[in-house]
Amino acid sequence: MPLDLLSTRDASAPINMATDFLLLQHYPDPTHARLRCYGWHRPACTFGFGQRLAWVQENLPVDFAGELCRRPTGGGIVDHRHDWTYALVIPRGTPLYDARAIEAYRVVHEALANALREQGVEVALQAACPPCDDQAPGPAGPGVCFNRAEIHDLIDPTSGAKLAGAAQKRSRHGLLCQGSLDRAALARIGTCDGETLRENFAAQIGAALATPVAPTPWPDHDEAIDALAENYADPAWNERR
Repeated sequence: MPLDLLSTRDASAPINMATDFLLLQHYPDPTHARLRCYGWHRPACTFGFGQRLAWVQENLPVDFAGELCRRPTGGGIVDHRHDWTYALVIPRGTPLYDARAIEAYRVVHEALANALREQGVEVALQAACPPCDDQAPGPAGPGVCFNRAEIHDLIDPTSGAKLAGAAQKRSRHGLLCQGSLDRAALARIGTCDGETLRENFAAQIGAALATPVAPTPWPDHDEAIDALAENYADPAWNERR
């Protein structure tokens, strides 16, 4: 089972969400793990599958003006204006797919932490959830992703500030992890080259899965991405909660 490393692509929020979902549900060889890193054509925020749109709109950054899109994964609001974003799919039937969600979360973030350390940026994993305070969202579901660190999130070991988080979706096809690294927060503790981070992260994920990394061409599913992106761009998708 190789880890297919796909080239970086920038796109709109609906196309990025559609691409990640199709990497999970419709991949040429579903026995392969696959990883992609990507950017955004314009300012964007995404929010968790189970969150209520009205609550999300009330809790967006006050200066936000851009695309808003519900993710296929869980989690809270993520501001993508200054982040480094990735999607990782773990195939069904592998040990990490069968692991508890919290363990899969730990393994992925430990790989990201090691990739950052290779560039001289010292980070840590949050050891335990801090006490809840202003982050409790009530009926809205998970809150604003980077307001506080949850267990196994990546943090600044000195200040405790959250640096990276992720959300998951498990299906019969595999486990999708959509992750975000806050580049603005990271810049306060060190410098990091995005392309080097991509290569180091892939190598660390490959080591965690005990599988080789193979740079891989994109599958020919652009038409399917465009069709699915129409659903993600439809206001009904955001309003489904």
